[in-house]
Amino acid sequence: MTNKMRAMVQDRYGSPDVLESRDIDKPTIADDEVLVRVLAAGVDRGVWHMMTGLPYFLRLIIPGLGLRAPKNPIPGSDVAGVLEAVGKNVTRFKPGDEVFGVGMGSYAEYTRGLESKLAPKPANLSFGQAAVVPISGLTALQAVRDSGNVQSGQKVLVIGASGGVGTFAVQIAKALGAEVTGVASTTKLDLLRSLGADLVIDYSREDFAEKEHYYDVILDTGGHSSLSRLRRALAPRGTVVIVGAETDGKWFGGFDRSIRAMVLSRFISQTLVAFVNSENAEDLVTIKELIEAGKVTPTVDRTFPLSEAPKAIGYLVDGHARGKVAVIIDDTDEGGTG
Repeated sequence: MTNKMRAMVQDRYGSPDVLESRDIDKPTIADDEVLVRVLAAGVDRGVWHMMTGLPYFLRLIIPGLGLRAPKNPIPGSDVAGVLEAVGKNVTRFKPGDEVFGVGMGSYAEYTRGLESKLAPKPANLSFGQAAVVPISGLTALQAVRDSGNVQSGQKVLVIGASGGVGTFAVQIAKALGAEVTGVASTTKLDLLRSLGADLVIDYSREDFAEKEHYYDVILDTGGHSSLSRLRRALAPRGTVVIVGAETDGKWFGGFDRSIRAMVLSRFISQTLVAFVNSENAEDLVTIKELIEAGKVTPTVDRTFPLSEAPKAIGYLVDGHARGKVAVIIDDTDEGGTG
């Protein structure tokens, strides 16, 4: 058996052009890690951040980023595949198990993963569908359930509802019994309705802040609304959860708004939350159960082969995607996602 694998590799920060397909050594695993034969990987904004090294301040706070070049040359975190080997301290899994979760460089035929960041793959999903769930699904679950504390009967506004996190957030908020309004572009409103959104707002024609509606919880996963604009649409004791909403700024990329939100929140009756997700197996299992119960379904817009991973990243960043984008590493075991 060869010890080599195919992977997308980058030696420097930059646009998708910095990614090259190479044959490199398979990763070796520690005692608490597993070796995953990758069948599919997800594409999310985090991949773009790791590839470009932007905004700059992320290079100081994220372990996988170096100041001048990536510490991990293989991009990708979302993964779905089959376990090839497990470390001696791993107790939840065995070789041959089908898993999904967070890996350490998933744009490759094999990746390492911590037992604490993986869960059994949802039985009713293909590997391509499962691969797009982990980061966006965890973010949506924790933002809705934990930071937003969404309760049955509340009115919830999801900005950027047709994106990766947004499509999950709409469904999770509905599963918790909320009345959900989704904000998206004209061509994506039908997607929001299919996900169960009670109301939709076309941002090219309407301003959510000018409507006579006040929301208990606002999840900002797209755009870059000012804090004052978000507050105008928020109930007096409502909560805004800032999940994404980035700008092109090279130093802070819009994350400075989250800092301002945390400071302002101390002096007003409304709660403004700067959200940071947690990658953990317990919440992956919760998402798995929601998926198998039919309450959450990942929306996969397009799939790309591993050799076209740069195109996949570009497609997502350019705003074309309705939901999620997947990279298929090995289609021999793939049930097909469109």
